[in-house]
Formats: sequence, structure tokens, C-alpha cells
Amino acid sequence: MDRESHQFIGQSSAFLDAVERASRAAPLNRPVLVVGERGTGKELIAERLHRLSSRWDGPLVTMNCAALPETLIEAELFGHEAGAFTGATRAREGRFEEADGGTLFLDELGTLSMGAQERLLRAVEYGEVTRIGSSRPVRVDVRIVAATNEHLPNMVDAGKFRADLLDRLSFEVVTLPPLRVREGDVEVLAEYFGRRMAAELGWDGWPGFGEVATRAMENHLWPGNVRELRNVVERAVYRWADPNQPVDYIQFDPFESPWRSGIATSAPTHAKVDSDTGNEARFSTDLSQTVDVTDFREATERYEKAVLEQALAKCRYNQRQTAKALNLSYDQLRHTLKKHDLLG
Repeated sequence: MDRESHQFIGQSSAFLDAVERASRAAPLNRPVLVVGERGTGKELIAERLHRLSSRWDGPLVTMNCAALPETLIEAELFGHEAGAFTGATRAREGRFEEADGGTLFLDELGTLSMGAQERLLRAVEYGEVTRIGSSRPVRVDVRIVAATNEHLPNMVDAGKFRADLLDRLSFEVVTLPPLRVREGDVEVLAEYFGRRMAAELGWDGWPGFGEVATRAMENHLWPGNVRELRNVVERAVYRWADPNQPVDYIQFDPFESPWRSGIATSAPTHAKVDSDTGNEARFSTDLSQTVDVTDFREATERYEKAVLEQALAKCRYNQRQTAKALNLSYDQLRHTLKKHDLLG
């Protein structure tokens, strides 16, 4: 998620509690760990920690620890002198020196090598760094904010992360909830991203989402969280042919295609059991995912109805095209639609 296009949007208590914790920690000159799945907005929390601190007018420097080979990470963090290694034609400041007086955001912290972890620990403990190829330490005043989707205590137990470094960095730990547990936020975020995309496309208004699309989004598991939601919504809006009708076709997997040779494709709709029965069984039209049901007949019927709804929406509710797409006769489709009360 880029910072310009996505601000803190949500109303669920789990999400608001995480934002509040970050806000309370922001004024303190202490390190903070931000933990969460991919796409949950860890970089936005890091920016909030910086902007609400006394360092707000200083630099906010970001480094993705997973984006560089291990041999270059230490040079990026701590800098190097000319001739320190092959290709180092001139001296260069590291990210610590660049962030002096501000905040250094270390994304994907769990990917740091043990050597880099040892040097990072010294920088945090003593407030000084030494460029590669130099013996003279440089004083720096930097606040560390680090992010990871790993469980660092488990990495410590496995000997992959330094316990003393974890102790230093975990003054406060802000854990961001995944989108699937943020009650009500899928609808709020989808509306936000949908309206913005409609405006970008020059639509006169925003028609909203139809019932099929809304149900599909509500029941999708969102493994990519808010970043995935944004992509799904923007793709659905720009592909929709009639700006005057509610957007009612959602494709979760952009690689889904009937021409994927040798690969079985599946409709990516997920659904939860309704509130009438109170059952918590789930089904998914993606059979590669875990399916937990307590009523086989009910789950099968819901699966069938979801496939029909998605096919109808994809074919713009043209029943003959829908029948052809599902390899059914027109009469078979009509019978099945009637069975699921979808003829209206």
C-alpha cells in the first residue's frame, strides 16, 4: 500500500486498538516492533510512529532488509569507505547516518543475517556505527522502528535471531490484525477504493457494488489483506462496462483463465454459513483451501449457488451465455437457477 493512496481507514475495534497503541508509543524515544501479515499496513504504522514523534521534522529512512543480498545489507545499513570492497569506488553513508535525527524503518527484520544483527545490536546499544573499511565510529541519533511477519521469539529459539537484539527492539510491539478479522472493514475499504477508482476513470458517480460482489468480498479470506483488497476492487471497477450499474463481478485471482494449459482453474468465491442456522461451517470454491463443514448437503448447495452467481455476473446476466460458460443446456441452467431462487 502506498502512503499517498491509503490512509488509516477502518472501524473495527481490533484495527483501532492497534492504531491507538502505535499512537501512544509514538512520542517515546524507544524502538517499536510492528508485526503483521503482508498487506496489513506495517509501513503506515511506521510512518505514524515517526510523524507523531518529536522527530517528525527529521528524516524517515526506510530499508527493506529482504530486498538486498546478504553481502550488501551491512554496507547499506552502516555505509562504507572507498575501496572497502570490490565496486566501492567512493565513500557512502549508510541508512543509519541518513536517518540521523530521525527514524530508521527496517522492514522484513527477520531476514537479517546474524552478522548484520550483531552490528545492529551495537548501533542500538551505543548509538554509533562504523562504516565498512573504517575503524572510526560515527555517532548517530536514530530511532528504530522494525517490521516483520515472522514470530521472532520462535526464531530466537531456533537460533536464527539474537535474543539480546530482540530484547532491545521490543520495547513496544504493535500487532496489526489481518483483514479477515476486522469486522465491517472490508465494506468500508471496498467503498473507499471503489469510489477513488471510479473518479480516476472519470465516472459521473459511484454506483456501488451489487449483491453478488458484496457477498463474495465479505466471505473471501483475503490472504493478501488490504493490499489485495485494493487490487481486487480497482480491477473490478475498471473492468466493469456500465458505470450506471452497481459493480457486480469480482475476480480475486487475476491469473484465472480458461486457457491456462494443464492447470485446473477454480472460482475464487468464499462463503460463510448463514446466521439462520448459527453454524460456523465454511466452504470455498477453491478446493485447495481447507474446508470445514458440518452439513455436507448445505455446503454443496451453497457452493453451487455461489458458482451460479459468479457465472451470471461474469456473463452480465445473459442466461444463454451463462449456460454455455457452465457447459449446461439452457433448460438445465433455468432449472438450477429456479432451484436456488435466482430467476428473478
